[in-house]
Amino acid sequence: MLAEIGHFALILALLTAATQAVLPMLGAVRGDGALMAFGRTSAQLQALLITLAFGILMTSFGQADFSVKLVAQHAALSQPLPYRLAATWGNHEGSMLLWVLILAIFGAGIARFGDNLRPSLQARVLSIQAMISVAFLAFALFTSNPFERLFPAPLDGAELNPLLQDPGLVFHPPLLYLGYVGFSVTFSFAVAALLEGRADAAWARWMRPWVLAAWVPLTCGIALGSFWAYYELGWGGWWFWDPVENASFMPWLLGTALLHSAIVTEKRQALAGWTILLAILAFSLSLIGTFLVRSGILTSVHAFAVDPARGVFILAMIVGATGTALALFAYRAPMLRSGALFAGVSREAGLTLNNLFLMAVTAVVFLGTFYPVIMEAVSAEKISVGPPYYNLVFVPLSVPLLLLVTVGPMLAWKRDNLRTVLAKLKWPALAAVAIFAALLFALGFGKAASAFGFALGFWLAIGGVMVLAKRWKGAAGFSMRLVRTTPAAVLGMALAHAGLGVTVAGISAMSGFADSKILVMQTGQTVELGRMSVTLNSIGQVRGPNYEAVQARFSVKQGSSVRELSSERRIYPVSRNQTTEAGIGTGFLGNSYIAIGDSQTGPQGPGIVVRIYNHPLVGWIWFGGLMMALGGAASLADRRFRIGAPQRQPAIAPLRGSLVPAE
Repeated sequence: MLAEIGHFALILALLTAATQAVLPMLGAVRGDGALMAFGRTSAQLQALLITLAFGILMTSFGQADFSVKLVAQHAALSQPLPYRLAATWGNHEGSMLLWVLILAIFGAGIARFGDNLRPSLQARVLSIQAMISVAFLAFALFTSNPFERLFPAPLDGAELNPLLQDPGLVFHPPLLYLGYVGFSVTFSFAVAALLEGRADAAWARWMRPWVLAAWVPLTCGIALGSFWAYYELGWGGWWFWDPVENASFMPWLLGTALLHSAIVTEKRQALAGWTILLAILAFSLSLIGTFLVRSGILTSVHAFAVDPARGVFILAMIVGATGTALALFAYRAPMLRSGALFAGVSREAGLTLNNLFLMAVTAVVFLGTFYPVIMEAVSAEKISVGPPYYNLVFVPLSVPLLLLVTVGPMLAWKRDNLRTVLAKLKWPALAAVAIFAALLFALGFGKAASAFGFALGFWLAIGGVMVLAKRWKGAAGFSMRLVRTTPAAVLGMALAHAGLGVTVAGISAMSGFADSKILVMQTGQTVELGRMSVTLNSIGQVRGPNYEAVQARFSVKQGSSVRELSSERRIYPVSRNQTTEAGIGTGFLGNSYIAIGDSQTGPQGPGIVVRIYNHPLVGWIWFGGLMMALGGAASLADRRFRIGAPQRQPAIAPLRGSLVPAE
């Protein structure tokens, strides 16, 4: 009976969303306050109905109700309860229900916390959000019903993919979806602005918290996914340029550009059209990511290989949403010129150039992701695009982008002097040059690229600190009053930029200074790798709650410290899948990483394949990502967003047939 209640709740949510898509928009056009207010009520009702449906599905997984087909396909009695609950979104149908739940929660958030919005703008935003909900609820109900029954019900079910039975699964997909779906709000704000013909400073101030609300969890989700791949897949890497990894990275890149562009629109009422375009494209790339993992065109550990017909449905949604928004943009954008002028040396110019490079690197990733798919569709020829392509194209474009990240905050709004700017950049530049020279001297010119990347990371980190130092220095020197009155958004920007520097330094160290060895080892054998000495102590069998494993135990000696690590090769009897659990010794300066393979005979006789890695500063990659997310969260907490938007400006340009009601 519970499954039927959940299904009925989804049907009611679809009807509610359909009504919400029409009436508030009609109220905004007519200036009818009652119809506009209906949008707020219906958005919250829709969120309640979808929350009920999702709660029922999670209950079915928790109770192992195998009469629900989805539960029987992705849960087993031997599966630990936390992973059985997480399996709610570890499949296509459940993850789509999570998608519409987050979409509805964002809509309810606009209704609940949007009191300082213009009523007509809020109504249009809620209406557009509801149109997106209608599409995804229809997709869930008609092609991906999570409550479909199975008769007769089996006594036990198939388990979730063992690779996904990990604590990372509990948080990684919801965080990514918060980012993907969060950009639907900025999309709705952009389309609403086009309909009203008004994209002023107040509009940008209202939208910017929602950009941050999407960008922060997406940053966390990407970092967590990278960390999961590092410790769970046993391959010793942190990023593979997998198409599905790229699918989350591309919206993040454009979301970063959107965040900076919205600042320019808010502060100087410039780049309004560019901000709108980025908002449309960021959500479009989120939809494209959804298409990639659900269309069946990719084979990936991250992908749901499902019926291609479902992919066609999502493709139609992408074409409909993006095509309509871009057509409206082409019609309205010429009327949104603000006339705000700025010099070639100014913060506006710096942020614009930064955005152009972000667009360029996004295009590089997009081409690398879809070129193999297009070639296979056209010629049936299978090709792959991997790290060599990205190292050749992505990295050179990233260098000027990262240099600009530190330059931008040092520039004044509207107009600045080049000599003054260079004086402000003196200390970050000297520190970066000194670090680069020291690494070249210590490691030689063969490591010049990695040394440059490491120095570039410090350029970014010191630049973030200099932003605060510049702000805290008053006419009489350091001022505690200026420290106390520093807006949270400025602190957040400095922390995020410094975090980016930490990540870049970690990536450079991993790329240029990592070392590895693969060999067959016997019990008692010792192997040297750099300053690390590894001894295989024992090989034995262990049993987990739903798996059996071969476990190898090692002693790892570095200097005077000795630590014990273990690595496992697990087999899951229900699905007969195998996974590798690496032994990882973590430290501030790097990790020791050991993963075992199959039994094999080597020069010394029978043994086991062992992969040993020395990963310098690899933890900095994810710590920097955490710093960036915390910086975004700090910016989101800025009290100026809670106080409200600045006094709204008149419409940017008079529009014939404008849909803005007379006041």
